[in-house]
Amino acid sequence: MPPPMTSLATHPERNSIRLQLRQNLILQGISAPQWTELEPLLAVADYRKGDPLVRQGDEEMEQFFIVDGMLKRVVSNPQGREMILRFAAETEMDTSYAAWRLRTPVPYSIVAVTKVRTAELPMPLWAEFIERHPEIKLRFEYEVMKLMSEVMAHSITLHLLDAPGRLSRFQRKHPELAGRIPKKELAAYLNLTPETLSRLKQKFGQ
Repeated sequence: MPPPMTSLATHPERNSIRLQLRQNLILQGISAPQWTELEPLLAVADYRKGDPLVRQGDEEMEQFFIVDGMLKRVVSNPQGREMILRFAAETEMDTSYAAWRLRTPVPYSIVAVTKVRTAELPMPLWAEFIERHPEIKLRFEYEVMKLMSEVMAHSITLHLLDAPGRLSRFQRKHPELAGRIPKKELAAYLNLTPETLSRLKQKFGQ
């Protein structure tokens, strides 16, 4: 069951949520009139650890701005085997934008790794908003491409690097997340067992 949503404009913590959103990579540069236009479209939702925000195959699309906590993007096969594609935390976003533009179902799930608070809006409303503001659209589409290229680089890494190389690359690329991801989740992302991950961390003195 989806969590209850509260319009940002009427949320009891709206002032602190606004401040957090203004630090978001996509929203930090927007002008006061643009913010006035966007804010009524945003709803705030709180998810528990493990809650799905989007399920693989969904046809309803959303744009998520992370206010607090961490999300993961996951794909699974019919046998239930999962692969984690990326993690995202505060100041970042996740999106179904590419699927929406291609008119295809969402090819992955988005799941809460920790307790998560988001500000979100339906994809058609977000798409209309960025069409009216080309500079935001440009910045947003650049982030979407960067995100897709990061997912592709991760998939290649799993094939080309050995276990120590995978861990080392992750710590170099994402030092801000390295200490926050639960061991089981990080091991799954790096395609290692939790035991192997523990051994590698001990070896690296962590």
